[in-house]
Amino acid sequence: MQLGIIGLGRMGGNIARRLMLNGHETVVYDRNSAFVSTLSEEGAKGVADLPALVAGLEKPRAVWVMLPAGAPTEDTIETLGQLLEPGDVIIDGGNTYYKDDIRRARALAEKGLNYIDVGTSGGVWGLERGYCMMIGGDAEVVRRLDPLFDALAPGMGDIPRTKDRVAEDDRAERGYIHAGPAGAGHFVKMIHNGIEYGMMQAFAEGFDILKTKASPSLPEDQRFDLNVADIAEVWRRGSVVSSWLLDLTADALASDPQLDGFSGEVADSGEGRWTIEAAIEQAVPVPVLSSSLFARFRSRQQSTYGDKMLSAMRFGFGGHVETPKK
Repeated sequence: MQLGIIGLGRMGGNIARRLMLNGHETVVYDRNSAFVSTLSEEGAKGVADLPALVAGLEKPRAVWVMLPAGAPTEDTIETLGQLLEPGDVIIDGGNTYYKDDIRRARALAEKGLNYIDVGTSGGVWGLERGYCMMIGGDAEVVRRLDPLFDALAPGMGDIPRTKDRVAEDDRAERGYIHAGPAGAGHFVKMIHNGIEYGMMQAFAEGFDILKTKASPSLPEDQRFDLNVADIAEVWRRGSVVSSWLLDLTADALASDPQLDGFSGEVADSGEGRWTIEAAIEQAVPVPVLSSSLFARFRSRQQSTYGDKMLSAMRFGFGGHVETPKK
């Protein structure tokens, strides 16, 4: 199949690469012409602007927008809405607020355009590992685009099948789902990221306790000079808390046990806040998730070793750079 891709940053460029490796054709654009040139050399059709991208696609067109949430995505989709024709599809693969998806889908439908929201997880490792995708929009349109989603997804791999699971649709086992109507994909991804905040915070706090066990404020016979890199490594092997986040933690500690290369001033990119807002609207108690968000606020005032651990994990899976201030 053919896909237009707008935004060739940490994830957009690798989405294009993974599609091309699986035999699909990509037409790509980014405001940074160097990104376009690089992808063109690798087999993509690079273009200089949005009209050229639309002109380079066959009907019915499909355009994937992979830009930061907010104005960059909003403005780009508004422009595409004027350039595309009935039957074409706009896919938002960024971390958009799900209520914006609902609004956009309604407005674009009035022009005969289809809108698909794809919550995309995989970070900078997606090219190698594949992307876990949570998709919202019209079921028929999603099915039409299935070859693209299938190529981007991790596939069955070597993960054991869930015992007693019975499902006619095997897409979840292959790493992607049609979650529901417009907005459902980004809603599921939003909650995924809220949970991610909580899991990361738990690791960060636990390693902070381990690291400070040698504190001179403790009785001398209760002080342990623990090797946190070894602890992360042994937990990776057979432990109940083994996970990709723990793998990233072990990687960071192996190369920088003191985590001096990280500021510990941990950013939040929106989804954590939106998750808490949804919990309030639905009257669902979320003490762990809300505390993890507030901990990130606190880290920007006074950071700890645990906060540096959060920075290290964010860099590990998403390439988010939070280096110490000079």
